Amino acid sequence: MKIFISADIEGVVGSTFKEECRKGDPEYAQFADQMTLEVVAACEGAIEAGATEVIVKDGHGLANNIDVFKMPKGVKLIRGKSGHPYNMMYGLDESFHAVIFIGYHSGAGNPGSPLSHTSTGSTNYIKLNGMYTTEFLINSYTAENNRVPVVFLSGDREICNEAKKINPNITTVATKECYGGCTVNLSKEEALGRIKSGVKDALTGDVSKCHIEVPEEFEEIISFKDHVHAFKMKFYPGMEKIDDHTIKLVTKDYMDIITANTFVL
Repeated sequence: MKIFISADIEGVVGSTFKEECRKGDPEYAQFADQMTLEVVAACEGAIEAGATEVIVKDGHGLANNIDVFKMPKGVKLIRGKSGHPYNMMYGLDESFHAVIFIGYHSGAGNPGSPLSHTSTGSTNYIKLNGMYTTEFLINSYTAENNRVPVVFLSGDREICNEAKKINPNITTVATKECYGGCTVNLSKEEALGRIKSGVKDALTGDVSKCHIEVPEEFEEIISFKDHVHAFKMKFYPGMEKIDDHTIKLVTKDYMDIITANTFVL
């Protein structure tokens, strides 16, 4: 059984402020360590469930956050950014049994976390077919395009709730609840235990129940904070200007969406 794990930092225990997620800031190191520990817990749960190969994609920033030297035997870590449109999902293909998301967070335009954003901090919001878009949704469609179900997610309470709306059978672990600019967090030990057992349970169940439907056509609307950036990005092939801050792309090919995101966000 081959498992793919995509990991971020804004949804791990404790992370509340941008400085805690930014490499080079004094506060960063302990949260990168927590990201590593939560990934290790997920790997251990997968291995106990029978996984023979686990691939982890570091999905935060420059993808140099997870400590490769703490990965369990049988786990491979993808560090750095290839430039491929799969981005946080780079390395995934149809050979995988299931996908796991660790440390995920609420999307841009959603007050579910002090760290809410989608892909970058440059947007007010991104909508896909009228729905506020999250990295969970974008990456779930990427997984489904490879016919691989997303079976587990950990992160803030709001992204867990959003995930359940889209994928009712997904297993989730909320590491924190967020109120305005504050977070209420699980202890490290409790979060790690829940992640490990949650991943194991998700993988020993019927993963086919976690497949989701991918739309036949996509309309992506991106509202940028900076009108100068919006003006420039409206020239991306297929993009249409809606207003001074907003552009739109309509396509039937999901690769067009994630490729555009690679260049305009």
